Amino acid sequence: MADKLVIVESPAKANTIKKFLGGSTKVVASMGHIRDLPKSKLGVDVENDFEPQYINIRGKGDLIKSLKKDAKQAKKVYLATDPDREGEAIAWHLANILSEEKDKITRVTFNEITQNAVQKAIKEPRDIDINLVDAQQARRVLDRIVGYKMSPVLWKKVRRGLSAGRVQSVAVKLIVDREDEIEKFIPQEYWNIYAKLQEPNTKKDFEAHFYGKNGKKQEIHSENEVNEILSNIDKAKYIVTEVKKGEKKRTPAPPFTTSTMQQEASRKLGFTLKKTMSVAQILYEGVKIPEKGTVGLITYMRTDSTRISEVARAAAKEHIIKTHGEKYYENRYYRTNKEAQDAHEAIRPTYSDLEPDDLKDSLTSDQYKLYKLIYNRFMASQMSSAIYDTMAVNINANDYTFKANGQNLKFKGFMVLYVEGTDSKEQEEEGMLPELSENQELKLKKLSPKQSFTEPPARYTEASLVKALEEKGIGRPSTYSPTITTILERRYIEKVQKQLSPTELGKIVNKLLTENFTDIINVEFTAQIENEFDEIADGKEQWKKMIRNFYGPFEKEIEKVEKELEHVELVEEVSDVQCEKCGRMMVYKYGKYGKFLACPGYPECKNAKPIIEKIDVPCPKCGGTVQVRKTKKKRNYYICENNPNSCDYISWNKPKIGEKWNPAEAEEIKKETVKASKSITKPKKGTKSRKKSNNTKK
Repeated sequence: MADKLVIVESPAKANTIKKFLGGSTKVVASMGHIRDLPKSKLGVDVENDFEPQYINIRGKGDLIKSLKKDAKQAKKVYLATDPDREGEAIAWHLANILSEEKDKITRVTFNEITQNAVQKAIKEPRDIDINLVDAQQARRVLDRIVGYKMSPVLWKKVRRGLSAGRVQSVAVKLIVDREDEIEKFIPQEYWNIYAKLQEPNTKKDFEAHFYGKNGKKQEIHSENEVNEILSNIDKAKYIVTEVKKGEKKRTPAPPFTTSTMQQEASRKLGFTLKKTMSVAQILYEGVKIPEKGTVGLITYMRTDSTRISEVARAAAKEHIIKTHGEKYYENRYYRTNKEAQDAHEAIRPTYSDLEPDDLKDSLTSDQYKLYKLIYNRFMASQMSSAIYDTMAVNINANDYTFKANGQNLKFKGFMVLYVEGTDSKEQEEEGMLPELSENQELKLKKLSPKQSFTEPPARYTEASLVKALEEKGIGRPSTYSPTITTILERRYIEKVQKQLSPTELGKIVNKLLTENFTDIINVEFTAQIENEFDEIADGKEQWKKMIRNFYGPFEKEIEKVEKELEHVELVEEVSDVQCEKCGRMMVYKYGKYGKFLACPGYPECKNAKPIIEKIDVPCPKCGGTVQVRKTKKKRNYYICENNPNSCDYISWNKPKIGEKWNPAEAEEIKKETVKASKSITKPKKGTKSRKKSNNTKK
């Protein structure tokens, strides 16, 4: 019989904290949630003030019996689930399941799984924070209502199995809106003129760019304007008119929040959000280290705060001075965004002395990469600024001005360890200009006009979409990864070379939802709802009152939309392909694998087939038509229409006339290929019934 029973969510977390507690303490895992809303129905009693109808999750009966038995035998039960709203809700559900032992149940939380943090938490137990539980209930109930009531509209007008959601539908809208911007974008011509100049004494060349005329900035929009400028500076002397020398400091980025970690892992490591959070979870819960046992390597990974504890700050100071020297340390505090919940510290290593390279043999490749990113980012956040010597020069040629800028890194500071990435194309560091003085004449070596065109806004990547969602107040750290994962899995969007673009299905769903639910599928409403959840968590608003205020107008809007769409049929796009079975012209449909052709005579005629894209270059081997297809990983490949019958041509690269084919890549492609057409036209038995049982997914 154990004196103490500690319940956490996962076995990994249980293994890590066992060693910090005495032998009379038993640590067990609930394996996540043990109760939830039912999948087969709304699960919210609208007539009884929106009371949630929680049920025990299927398959957890034996686990619940075991937990009850352990709780009965223990003198004290500690609910040590994660330190956020979701963790608080899991603890509350556990307390309800173990209600017979309620007098000995208490709540503990820790932001990091270290001996000090765990033992301190056990000594300072508290009651379950019902405000945090209510905030989680409000989110769960509201999202269930929205998804359950809106999704059937999509089933009736597009196809079954689709889902709508408060956050996911707004995320799709952002991606569709960006695609619209790109499609409507009209490039504008502009020119630059670059002058390659030489300083006579050192013979060092450098480049200056055209600025303007008579000290005023001038934009160049056409080749005629370029020629006029070139004509006016023909045989001109290039005289230095101003030299400004200075010093510039570059400060480090703050330690990671959830969203900045996801963004950097995407940029620097190529990780998806889902992968980043999965790896971070393992690092938080614990990894086996030789001679140390299972060690939690980072603090809790769901946070929107940049705050760090004074203990961690002191440990970082000691390590930086010991490793790099006193001049590399600077005590820094970072301002947390005013919308941040600030319940936890920033994401940081739990032990400053456990350097990434020391742990490399104990971690998987992905664990090592992410731990190194977190470790270096945190250490850099407490280091000195990088210092540059800078020079800015104005050069006159007749009435026209050219400018040149240079900088030289004088002191690396934090940059010895870490430099933050960006979503834009990285600019190379400018080199220092030669020593120049005012009134000095320079030698012109070459003038280079360059034509350019303005570019449309870039498509979102996972990293930049997370940044946009955070800036607009949509969702919270725990929601970014599941939201983007969901809309990818639903095939509302697709990832092409790391960029997110809407599918045809996504565009249709977005059009239907935004045109009919304008009050819900918009950024402002979604951000406002998040603020209300925060108010509930702070005890400033009652969660059922918030749901009541939302549900009345929402129910009327649903009724209005259903009535308006009752006699509306989506106009199907007709193709130029004739159905070979009944003669009708086939129409475009949208399924799990994207766009395909189907006979409009369904159910009398059930003919359907995939859309085959063809190119205008003949097969290099037999002269047949080459088709474009996709692998399971959405990668394009090229295959002869006669493959595998009379020709075996298949290639990653688009064929060129006269090009020789390398057959060695055929086997590699075959491993990645997928026959999507079978899944489109012949769903597996039972699919329909399974979709019915899952119809409340957000």
